[in-house]
Amino acid sequence: MDFTFDARTEELRAALLAFMDEHVHPAERVADEQRAALDSPWANPPVVEELKAEARRQGLWNLFLPDSAYGAGLTNLQYAPLAEIMGRSPQLAPTATNCAAPDTGNMEVLTQFGDEQQQKQWLEPLLAGEIRSAFAMTEPDVASSDATNITTRIERDGDEYVITGRKWYISGAMHPDCRIFIVMGKTDPGGADVRRQQSMVLVPRDTPGVTITRAMRVFGYEDHYHGGHAEVVFDQARVPVSHLIGEEGGGFAIAQARLGPGRIHHCMRLIGMAERAIELMCRRAVSRDAFGKSLAQQGVVQNWIADARVAVEQLRLLVLKTAWMMDTVGNRGAHTEIQAIKIATPRTVVGILDRAIQLYGAGGVSQDHPLAELYAAARTLMIADGPDEVHQRSLARREIKKYR
Repeated sequence: MDFTFDARTEELRAALLAFMDEHVHPAERVADEQRAALDSPWANPPVVEELKAEARRQGLWNLFLPDSAYGAGLTNLQYAPLAEIMGRSPQLAPTATNCAAPDTGNMEVLTQFGDEQQQKQWLEPLLAGEIRSAFAMTEPDVASSDATNITTRIERDGDEYVITGRKWYISGAMHPDCRIFIVMGKTDPGGADVRRQQSMVLVPRDTPGVTITRAMRVFGYEDHYHGGHAEVVFDQARVPVSHLIGEEGGGFAIAQARLGPGRIHHCMRLIGMAERAIELMCRRAVSRDAFGKSLAQQGVVQNWIADARVAVEQLRLLVLKTAWMMDTVGNRGAHTEIQAIKIATPRTVVGILDRAIQLYGAGGVSQDHPLAELYAAARTLMIADGPDEVHQRSLARREIKKYR
């Protein structure tokens, strides 16, 4: 395994680092101030649209897509250090570069499984950053970390599908530019194979029968920058059968194809969040005195910073190995590694952010520093894309199987 950055990665890293320093970080407070004056708290502040235009002008656009016909054509290994840089400002950088979830995963689904008409109608404006999207899978009434439990119905009625169900924590759905949902439900609830009962359909947001009932908060935050999280009711919403993605019964397989890259992208950005936390810890340590000496001279603070550096270096190597394996043996071949990073990365980054918050005291839990919001995002990822325990169960079974 050679993790040396190639020439193209180095070029993009340099450009992205400069973009972050010159445009993104200075825009963080500006965006917060502008958002307070907006009619919709989920709309993009003007400075975000300026960032998007600048990122596109510099060629820092759709970097996540490995298909060169649609995106930058980067491998997972090439994209990893770029996503890490974006993770230093997860509220702004992914949106500015059109690399924000859930749009990234939805674009990947449409790229791999969408037909020509679906790509023209929905993929092209998503690639251009003209609209936003949402992925409607999670349900409040069942343990939907096991996708076979999903109860939303997608029933064929002539030339239409009728969708009935309730979803929640549907990321992006509150954004006024959200135009399309990818909805997962059951087309064959009585099917013998529990992994062939689900399908995915495209449901325009303005479809009659689609109601956004409320915004869902995360640790009190409304996650404005990712378009919010919503509870959505589908009450006999009708769409043409041409809105089916792939084939009936293919929803489970499409979800697995979508979640693999999504999980590693989250982990890449989490490392960037940890790096920013370490930077903030060090700046705090050298600028504050307590009990007659600087915090940087306190042994416990030194231990926190040293442990954080060791942990981040370990995580980065594991994520790079996973990216390399996804590139060389595919997502299925890298299944163990994908699960390993999904377990290890959020858990470790939450610990680093927790220490950083402690070092900042009351300021650490305030809106004056990014740590509390970063903590909320990192802690959520121990649940999102499959709870840690689900991945631990699957990983343990795979290990035990070797000895049977």
